Amino acid sequence: MIKIINTKDDSDSIREEVELLLNRSQLEFGEVNRSVEEIITNIRDNKDKALLEYTEKFDGVKLENIQVTEEEIERAYNNTDKELIEALEEAEKNIREFHQKQMTNSWIDNSKKGIILGQLYNPIEKVGIYVPGGTAPLPSTVLMNAVPAKVAGVEEIIMVTPPSKDGGVSDNILAAAKIAGIDKIYKAGGAQGIAALAFGTETIPKVYKIVGPGNIYVAIAKRIVYGFVDIDMIAGPSEILVLADETANPKYVAADMLSQAEHDKLASSILVTTSEELAEKTKKEIEIQAKSLNREDIVKESLDKFGAIIVAKDMDEAIYYTNEIAPEHLEIMVKNPFEMISSIKNAGAIFLGEYSPEPLGDYFAGTNHTLPTSSTAKFYSPLSVDDFVKKSSIIYYNRENLEKNKEKIIAIAETEGLEAHANSVRVRFKDAE
Repeated sequence: MIKIINTKDDSDSIREEVELLLNRSQLEFGEVNRSVEEIITNIRDNKDKALLEYTEKFDGVKLENIQVTEEEIERAYNNTDKELIEALEEAEKNIREFHQKQMTNSWIDNSKKGIILGQLYNPIEKVGIYVPGGTAPLPSTVLMNAVPAKVAGVEEIIMVTPPSKDGGVSDNILAAAKIAGIDKIYKAGGAQGIAALAFGTETIPKVYKIVGPGNIYVAIAKRIVYGFVDIDMIAGPSEILVLADETANPKYVAADMLSQAEHDKLASSILVTTSEELAEKTKKEIEIQAKSLNREDIVKESLDKFGAIIVAKDMDEAIYYTNEIAPEHLEIMVKNPFEMISSIKNAGAIFLGEYSPEPLGDYFAGTNHTLPTSSTAKFYSPLSVDDFVKKSSIIYYNRENLEKNKEKIIAIAETEGLEAHANSVRVRFKDAE
């Protein structure tokens, strides 16, 4: 089911394995692109009419009212299991407290006489959140995307999510939306839901930024509308890398790798270890534990195509491959995990020790589970308050300081051939010449 690659034996195979991981989710699907472009154009031109037609076509339900009513939200909240409500409310509290620590204040520097420079932080006014529906509704996704926006001070949060066959929305998703304080919710899924947020319809307001995960149609739609609105990231299939030494428990390692493999057939689960014994025991554990999973077929295909156990010569080599793969989720199961942090350059979220499994971050700890995938952790960060604020520069020079520096500014402008730029400064001192 899952292969073991020992770097002592075959360096070419490991290079091929890493390349396979890095390229597994390239979003270059010509037919899908064409379909999504057509959907976006239709929504942009025909708005609610097109949206209702696509909802009937793709979701199998004919809607009269796109917006979720307050009564529906209250009913869903009351129908949701009370234990789940308590868990979601505590998770919301943890997420809020974590993200409050990310807040940055506007600042002003007037240390030089006659010069004021600064930066002004303002929240984005309208944000759209996409929440997948389907067979496994994700209330955690609602919290992870909405709470940082609320902390940042976003004035209006609009959520879209696909309706079920009966025209409703999952009680769990609506309960999470109530807990997170989402302002408006609409029954609109897929590329058409993204287009509705990006361009607006008679019913759904246009937003300035769209966040949230989805299938390939949603991902491509987000990529196409980027520029008309901002987006968080193009999320690929889920992935985990466990970095472990001989002290790691193979049962825990196997369980955590399987927790990602069950997502879908493109998910990637990798163990990088310095211990051949751990590699063999983990492989056996994976085979044993997978048999009891209700998504065993998905798990097997995921591990067969995109799973690997890499046995490195030493910890330096193990860390090298970890940083090269730049995983979405990185679990460090070594004797002293805190000593490893400074060596990790590329990872979405880092889980330290054997009692910090990946689902802890997915659901409860407070860190965000919207993370960079497909090696984009080399240049992307987890979703945060920063994603929901924008910055404006503040510049003030008095006459004396502008005059002191005018020749330098004019010299740069004229070097670039921009005479009007130079004149914009020069004209202010012509009367004095």
